[in-house]
Amino acid sequence: MTISKISRFTFALLLCSLSVCLPAGAQNVHAQAPDTTAQPARVRGIQYVPDATYKAVPLFAGLSLSVDLAGAFMATVTAYGQYEAALRANLKGRFFPVVEAGWGLSDHTHETTALHYKTGAPFFRIGCDYNFARDAASGNRILGGLRYGFSSFDYDVSGPDLIDPVWGSSHAYRFEGLSGCNHWAEVCFGLEAKIWRFFHLGWSVRYRLRLSDKKSEIGSPWYVPGYGRNDSHVLSGTFNLVFDI
Repeated sequence: MTISKISRFTFALLLCSLSVCLPAGAQNVHAQAPDTTAQPARVRGIQYVPDATYKAVPLFAGLSLSVDLAGAFMATVTAYGQYEAALRANLKGRFFPVVEAGWGLSDHTHETTALHYKTGAPFFRIGCDYNFARDAASGNRILGGLRYGFSSFDYDVSGPDLIDPVWGSSHAYRFEGLSGCNHWAEVCFGLEAKIWRFFHLGWSVRYRLRLSDKKSEIGSPWYVPGYGRNDSHVLSGTFNLVFDI
């Protein structure tokens, strides 16, 4: 084979090698090129935008009906309690005007004095709660509010007969149909959690301050329906089942 033929063969082999290597190299360069397309940043956790969700809530967002289980439990196992329900309006998810009404009762005999106290009468409260939670869509609420309470009632008091120390005669200690009337104010704080669709669970702590106390011929009543033990101030609470209607 002559030198010219060897040269032509070598040149043809070199061209074939370049034709195979160049596309592969181009593909590698393309595969290794950085992707400059912007990727959206991932957001983790629950994000709240202050007050943004409340703008979509209508002025009147519905009504809710609630019942208090704590008062009913106390009426069953303690010296006094109440059966209570409340009707509440929802304004913009922020303000909740509320009317509360119930039946308070007591049937108690004091262990030391043996005095027996009995009453059963209605009571009423009216007020408003404010929702401090920042997310309206969750249905969970942090509530603070005020109440005005009122109850007018009759009660009975009885006890052991009184013995005259001089003549030794006895006199019955029994008073029936005594009249009582009390007014009070309440400061409330509570939490409410959405459980399922229109069903919520909630609890509240209430500080009650007596405004007025009507006394009878034998003094102040021992218990006031809707208020509790008749002291200048008391601390109470509720555990509520709440249904949106």
